[in-house]
Amino acid sequence: VLTVLQAPEFLSFQKGDWPLSAEKIPDLVALTMGFSVEEDLSWPGLQAGPLFQRPRANVLVVVRGVDSLDLPQSVASYPLENPVAFTLDSVAEMVHSTFAEYTPVVLQLAPSEERLYMLGKANAVFEDLPVTLQQIRARLSQDGSVLTSFPLNSLSRNAEADLLFLSEVQVLHDITALLQRHRHLAKDNSPDLYSLELSGLEELSRVYGKDSPQYRDATSILASVLQKFGEDMYRLYGNSAAVEVVTVKTFEAPLTRKSRSILESKQISNPGSPYNLAYKYNFEYAVIFNIVLWMMIVLVLAVIVIAYNLWNMDPGYDSIIYRMTNQKIRMD
Repeated sequence: VLTVLQAPEFLSFQKGDWPLSAEKIPDLVALTMGFSVEEDLSWPGLQAGPLFQRPRANVLVVVRGVDSLDLPQSVASYPLENPVAFTLDSVAEMVHSTFAEYTPVVLQLAPSEERLYMLGKANAVFEDLPVTLQQIRARLSQDGSVLTSFPLNSLSRNAEADLLFLSEVQVLHDITALLQRHRHLAKDNSPDLYSLELSGLEELSRVYGKDSPQYRDATSILASVLQKFGEDMYRLYGNSAAVEVVTVKTFEAPLTRKSRSILESKQISNPGSPYNLAYKYNFEYAVIFNIVLWMMIVLVLAVIVIAYNLWNMDPGYDSIIYRMTNQKIRMD
């Protein structure tokens, strides 16, 4: 299920039961941020909005291990079809290439061998975010931990599956806490992108089962945490942020990703290439190529015509300078 938690007034999400394919979610995020896509998104859930009004941030949270969450305070909800794995790497590249001089915040979180990792270019303030389970275990014992904000009930801080779920909740809390301390990040001229994938519920269902009290308690906690997370992000960006939640029991094609640090490489233009190579093709290449090509052809033809006319010009008849000179000579 795709649930739109928060959206600015100028983003028109229509309420209905129109299904959306999971592979089209990156296109949906790109359109909400004002970017163009390769293929038109023929989906009636999102209507065209003002051309010069775009959200300051887009936050997409993917929750694995559950079909839907109880999120009553949402803008709209749509069924999800063809639940294949997807990433927002293409949208992140658009943000980087378009707003490179402003250093936008592009923060991606996904499970890996270390359970959590950060990917993409982000501001240095996010270096404080915990990445590995060891770091998060230490973070949960510090001041400001989420363990004191809600009752754990059947969850245990010592079990690994429970710790994974609590660590993801802690990361959501730390993201909003960092933005509250560094509000200038939400007020710059570049849009920010957050892509957060949570697999704690999936691990709890695998370990305890979906009928277990641990899974039920975690589902209730995550629903309330996501509701508050969406409200906080929406408020921090001045009511100009789109927050979506995608809930899926399991992806049909698991996506494997190589883990790396949040700020490991700040200048890589192609995250899929270890040699820092540029992308071989961009969908805007054809447009730019045609503009340059035909402009060069027009300029070359103009130079040829001008040169031909100058070469065949009769100074006595075609030039006003020689014409005036001939008249003066005749008068003398």
